[in-house]
Amino acid sequence: MTGSRLTRTTAPVRPRPARARLLSAAALAACASVTVGCGVVPGIAGGSGDDTIKVMTWAPQNTPATNKPGMPAMAQAYARWVNAHGGIKGHKLTVLTCNDHNDTVGAAQCARRAAKENAVAVVGSYSQHGRSFLAPLEAAGIPYIGGYGVTDDEFTSPDSYPVNGGAPALLAGLGQQLGGRCGPVSLIRPDTVAGDQLPVLLDAGLKSKRHQPASDERAAEDATEYSGQAKQALDRATSNPQSTGCVVTALGDRTDTFMDSFRRTRADYRKVATGTVLGSVDQSRIDASGGKSGPYEGAYVTGWYPVATDPLWNPMRQVIKEQAFGDNRIDPADAGVQTTWIAYNVFRKVVEALDGDVTSSAIRQTLDNGLKVTTDGLTPTLSWRFEDLIAAVDFPRLVNANVTSQVVRDGQLVAQLNSKGQKFFDTASILENADQH
Repeated sequence: MTGSRLTRTTAPVRPRPARARLLSAAALAACASVTVGCGVVPGIAGGSGDDTIKVMTWAPQNTPATNKPGMPAMAQAYARWVNAHGGIKGHKLTVLTCNDHNDTVGAAQCARRAAKENAVAVVGSYSQHGRSFLAPLEAAGIPYIGGYGVTDDEFTSPDSYPVNGGAPALLAGLGQQLGGRCGPVSLIRPDTVAGDQLPVLLDAGLKSKRHQPASDERAAEDATEYSGQAKQALDRATSNPQSTGCVVTALGDRTDTFMDSFRRTRADYRKVATGTVLGSVDQSRIDASGGKSGPYEGAYVTGWYPVATDPLWNPMRQVIKEQAFGDNRIDPADAGVQTTWIAYNVFRKVVEALDGDVTSSAIRQTLDNGLKVTTDGLTPTLSWRFEDLIAAVDFPRLVNANVTSQVVRDGQLVAQLNSKGQKFFDTASILENADQH
């Protein structure tokens, strides 16, 4: 990848490799706020005057698949907190919310509503329909700051400013984590176009440790039980009596359903280890499934950020306590809530760096010109200049390929440090070479 962006409208579009499309299973649809319609945060004025900055946050809610209600709820809490402390450089922050109901048409409707309502950015959002919402945002020149990272489009669009490495970094990092610990590895993943990308990334991480590729076990993403897939995975994972195999599940909200089937099935097999990624499991799910006596005990988990108990999250917890006490939509251990917190802090620092009016164009220009944003240790320093992009052909907008390695011990997610005693593991070299695997 050479050169730099000269315009925002005439740059050629690179054909998408088949393996670099959607990377998860959930989405956005019909525009709706937490109450009704695409609304303004309760208690926040919705005017378009010079003293108000308007943004949007979206995520699927009340759907049969993946739901992230904590993300718009965290955005609302952040806005109330900012406004209670004088706004951003004196500007009041207004947050519009949108629910796509996991539908491509709805995702586009949310993006078009953001343009119609003159939002200067979409911040801290989740959607699996990257092309559906990014095309309208690009047409309107609205930056997409800190999306969840579930689609490859978030790592190719010039209007996207990701704060984490998304699904690519998680799967590559998990493969790297398991490569030195596991015998045969079985991957359980959705039988979808999105799921088709996961084995390539996991295998890239495994190969970095000279490990054989994982067996690829496909499963319906809306199944109510997975005993057949659990048996297939266990057969593969226990095929070498000289080593302990690993079963990896990446089924999003259906991971718990698989683990219920897995727990019942594995009683007939010798011991195997398990692995997954944040987003498919978090501390609240571990607690709900039985803690240290549950199926996740001993599991290897890869995430983007420090563990939820890390003191670095204390400022976020204080904001939640102050502005959203009792709101059970907001789980501080949820990766979507954490991503929204980081994304809004990035947005705030961009606005604070502006000299003139807060416009979508000014925000993009400030980010493109190399503003360096610190996140108080939750991520490396972020910057989206050409020089800061990693050299991964399929993910040209990816600037943060770091992941954290965690393990469930006594029912708690605890951090595993790298060889230098650091929290983060860099997957950039794995992603840069993923096409060769």
